[in-house]
Parts: sequence; structure tokens; C-alpha cells
Amino acid sequence: MTLSFLLWYNYTNKRNGGGQIKKKVTIQDIADELGISRNTVSKAINNSDGLAEATRTRILEKAVEMGYKQFSYVRGLTNPSYSPVSPEVPEYRGEIALLTTVFLTQSHFASTMLDKFQREISQIGFTMNTHRVTEENLRSRTLPLTFRREQVRAVICIEMFDRAYDEMICELGIPVLFVDGPAKTDGFSLPADQLYMDNATEITRFVNEMLAAGQRRIGFIGDYHHCQSFYERYAAFRLAMMMAGVPVEERYCICTNRVEEKLELLATLEELPDIFICANDFIADDLIRALFSIGKFVPQDVRVLGFDDSPESRISRPALSTVHIHTQVMAFTALQMLINRKQEPSLDYRVVHTETTLIYRDSTRLE
Repeated sequence: MTLSFLLWYNYTNKRNGGGQIKKKVTIQDIADELGISRNTVSKAINNSDGLAEATRTRILEKAVEMGYKQFSYVRGLTNPSYSPVSPEVPEYRGEIALLTTVFLTQSHFASTMLDKFQREISQIGFTMNTHRVTEENLRSRTLPLTFRREQVRAVICIEMFDRAYDEMICELGIPVLFVDGPAKTDGFSLPADQLYMDNATEITRFVNEMLAAGQRRIGFIGDYHHCQSFYERYAAFRLAMMMAGVPVEERYCICTNRVEEKLELLATLEELPDIFICANDFIADDLIRALFSIGKFVPQDVRVLGFDDSPESRISRPALSTVHIHTQVMAFTALQMLINRKQEPSLDYRVVHTETTLIYRDSTRLE
């Protein structure tokens, strides 16, 4: 058995008085217990705005009491009496270093994930510092000057897609977790734990639902060599089409992230497909702007799906259909994977995908 299962079993078994393990607690279970809406519980669990602090605290305390696994993290697993509002100050245990090649703005899916992750690791005595990996670092295979090896207990990598540099990080001799990573187009994986959102299920569902609605000309936009998540989304699109017996029209597959190249390739098309699936929301937004510049409109002339459910996707015009990433779940999973690796270094490397949810908005509206 893995350590995470033993911790989970120990916690649940204690709460049940040594009896059988209960079924997984859901947000709806918490809502039913408190007599409130599922949406209100979801806001509290995901630290969203618009809730009175007393209501939020009551919901969080009930979540811990019931053993909601995507909220009651490591200390909840090992100490059932722990409360998220406990004043206990943990002993300092070191730094978890975040390595990234970009500035992670509020629009990036990892921003909310890291906010939750940082708050949770602080509860068990860790700090998190961000170290920006520059182009010069990538070329020279050197760590950022701010990185202090003697202080770092584990590394989490986000937007780190240079395979050679990533392999160098894996040789540091400390636990490393990649949230996304370089595309495995050659079939080789990094010697480290890897965390992804589920890139395939909801795209497969979307393709099948659109085909059922008579939308058979479906294309894809995005460079699938960019990262593993883009590659998985592209592969899911092609596999879904193949399994449905519908040929992919290659002219509708625009494998680039660059706006200028998208414009050039769009201009060569005599007619547009029914739908473009985009590798993420930012590419989808660029596409909508590019289409507008040539006198084409969404969803009247072509429908567009994004991925990530960025804040911009909800306020764009038209509102963008997308795939929601459960960043709070990713934060919990990242924490578990790092702690398990630190406590059991001999564990096989794991590749974990967390749940995603398809969200329909105006950009894929069928007339």
C-alpha cells in the first residue's frame, strides 16, 4: 500500500470508530448536512469571494469534520482534531522552491492552485519561494542565483518545458514535482513525479457531442509540441474523431501558438470548419480576434472551445466555452505527491491526472 492510502485509511477508520470505510464525501454531502446550497459550499471550499466569513468558517469546519478529502489536507489526514482555523504555529521545516520560466499572472491556471498550495504547506511548516528561470539559465543549465540548495527540501516546476534543463533538475537529489512538463512526443518521460489536469476526457466528450449535433468539420489550434498538456489535448481530439469514424481534415489543424501565423493560415482557408478546439483559452481568445479581423464571427461563422476556464473566458465576447481545471484539487494532489516522495523516496514515479469539467458558453452555441 502507498503511504497516502495508509494515511487516508487511518484517518477515515478513526472517524468511523474502526468500522468500514465510508464512501467519499462530496460537496453535496456537506451542503445537505448544513442545509445550504451546493454552490455556497463550493465557494467556501474554493476560497471564492462573496461569502460572509462566519459562513465560510462554518462550512470549512464541517468539511474537516466530515473528512472531505479535497479540503482536509495532510494535517487533517494525520490529525483528525485539526481545524483549519487552529492557531497552532508549526515548526519550520524548510523551503519548497517553485521554478518557473514565466510570470504566473492571475490569468494562469496555476495561480489559484499555488495560492492554495502555499497556504497549505505553511500549515505544516514549509515556505515557498519563487525562482525565475531565465533564458540564460536554460542555455547554461544553471539554477537561478536566488536558489539556495541547502535550504530547499523539494522543488515544484511550472511552465518548465525544456527537457534537458528539466533532466538537470531531476539530478539535484531532492523531491521534484512537475505540474505539466515537456511534450512526450518521443515517448520518453522525465524521472520525476508529474501532475496534470485530465486533458482527454472532456475534449472527447465535447467532440462526441458536437458530432452528434451534426458538427463534423472540427479542427484544432495550438502547438502540440509546446507541452504535454497541449499534446494530450490534441491527441484526444484526433482519437475521438478516429473512434467516431470521422476523418480529420488536416487543413483545419493549425499547429502554432503565434498570432501572426494563425492569421496567415486562416487566410488560406477557403471555408472555415464548424468548430475549432483550441489548446487553451489564450489561444482561443487570439483566434476570436483573428477571425474578427477577417470579418468572421463566433459562433455565427465558426464555434470555438478553449481550455483552462481562465477569468477572461467568462467575460470575453462571446463568453468562451472551455474546460474547467479544478485548481484546488491540483493543490491538494501536489502537496500529497511531494510529501509522499519526501517520506518514501523509493516509490515508483507517478503521473497523476486530476478531474476537469466541460463548460458550455456562447462561443459554441448551436443555432
